[in-house]
Amino acid sequence: NNIGMSSLVSAFSPPLQLKLIDPTQYRFEHLATQMKWRLQEGRGEAVYQIGVDDNGMLVGLSEEDLRSSLKTLGRMAEKVGADITILREREVDHDADIPRKIAEVLIRKVPDDQQFLDLRVAVLGNVDSGKSTLLGVLTQGELDNGRGRARLNLFRHLHEIQTGRTSSISFEILGFNSKGEVVNYSESRTAEEICESASKMITFIDLAGHHKYLKTTIFGLTSYCPDFAMLVVSANTGIAGTTREHLGLAMALKVPIFIVVSKVDLCKRDTVERTVRQLERILKQPGCNKVPLVVSTADDAVTAAQQFAQSPSITPIFTVSSVSGESLNLLKVFFNIIPPLSNSKEQEELMQQLTEFQVDEIYTVPDVGTVVGGTLYSGICREGEQLVVGPTDSGQFLKLTVCSIQRNRSACRVLRAGQAATLALDTFDRSLLRKGMVMVSPEMNPTICWLFEAEIVLLFHAKTFHKGFQVTVHVGNIRQTATVKAVHGKEELRTGEKAVVCFKFIKHPEYLKVGAKLLFREGATKGIGQVTKLQPVSQSQPSQSEEEDEA
Repeated sequence: NNIGMSSLVSAFSPPLQLKLIDPTQYRFEHLATQMKWRLQEGRGEAVYQIGVDDNGMLVGLSEEDLRSSLKTLGRMAEKVGADITILREREVDHDADIPRKIAEVLIRKVPDDQQFLDLRVAVLGNVDSGKSTLLGVLTQGELDNGRGRARLNLFRHLHEIQTGRTSSISFEILGFNSKGEVVNYSESRTAEEICESASKMITFIDLAGHHKYLKTTIFGLTSYCPDFAMLVVSANTGIAGTTREHLGLAMALKVPIFIVVSKVDLCKRDTVERTVRQLERILKQPGCNKVPLVVSTADDAVTAAQQFAQSPSITPIFTVSSVSGESLNLLKVFFNIIPPLSNSKEQEELMQQLTEFQVDEIYTVPDVGTVVGGTLYSGICREGEQLVVGPTDSGQFLKLTVCSIQRNRSACRVLRAGQAATLALDTFDRSLLRKGMVMVSPEMNPTICWLFEAEIVLLFHAKTFHKGFQVTVHVGNIRQTATVKAVHGKEELRTGEKAVVCFKFIKHPEYLKVGAKLLFREGATKGIGQVTKLQPVSQSQPSQSEEEDEA
């Protein structure tokens, strides 16, 4: 499997066990080279299993042999500049007189270019489910007092502090060093210090839970390209409000999801179990087809992290308390081990394409000028790079220069595909920018369009969906109202039906790609689909008139 687990590494087969215990110099060099390659494949991480033979048979080693093998593994890791952490050891059930054990070991190094591994986790859940409190406890390192002290550190706006509800999208970071120890704000560290000492960063994207902020939540899920989604469910209220909707959104966008049942200190054990059973029932429904995996020990957390990365249908469930701290360590074990979804080969391929940066946020910073935040979808972006940004309302692209780059609040020279960052644009006029634009290499010649076709499924609609209907369309970082120009092959659509639909943007053309995932909504109407065909606007005639469009 190429998920960076290095196929749960070709653990050492029985004839090789002695060699691992006391390898010759040549054999040692060979094993170290192999480890180096595995770490590159896994973007700085690999999991080794010792005491398992090539065909996966759990053979096990005696205590003495296991210690000796781990010592050799430690020497190999030292040679390639990595650290090792024993994830778990367990006895294998054999009739032998001497107990035999196998061990799983995490090998991690800071990648050669000092680019830490960065995983993005979108945090979903109903209002008051304890999302912000959980993030506050994980990233600040101190427990909550039961009255919401932990989450106050995360709020950005006065009305959020007054109501205790998140309305904007906020980002929080949790780091792990090469030994797998947590690096957060607890020792009054700054974000820069966390970045410097971490080899793996988890960036949490805290999304709004309240129904009236649903558009912000959808924007967070489509635009920030999270690797995973964490759905927080309160143990005492169970599956309420927007919980099902958030679960549905993550599944529609094919974001792997795991669940955290919070506030277990507030209820009896049977209430917690009832919530977990309710979740298991929903996950097993035909529409979901998920395999719930309840995590109750550190061993479960290791298994959950490995299986979750290998199979999108596995859904780990954690039961935690931000007040008593119960099971928070299991969640940390899970975050520490979870590997990136894309391996180094896929990232290399993306980096070789032309530069494309999605604009999600726009700010004006004193003494710096205009700053844009977003994700580099493909290519590489360096300080001083010349790019073009657009499309403007008339469909054009404007030249600009990237003055400086910051990742997780610390300066960075080179940005690589898949990374999120903020770019300073110096004197570029902020009023020319909007969310949903892209910054691309000048030679890209991007396709922009007013009209496009998509294959859609109508998830819910109160009446019927037909030509002339208006919806808000979300594609990546784009959010704009569009009119249904035609429903091919049908007069109208009802809930659950599929069709190819032609949409037309109302305000301005957008940069789209065939195959992009699409979500649309209007009141109670919701649907998902993907872009199948574009009708590009040529750069020479930026503002097409209505008549031309109709034609």
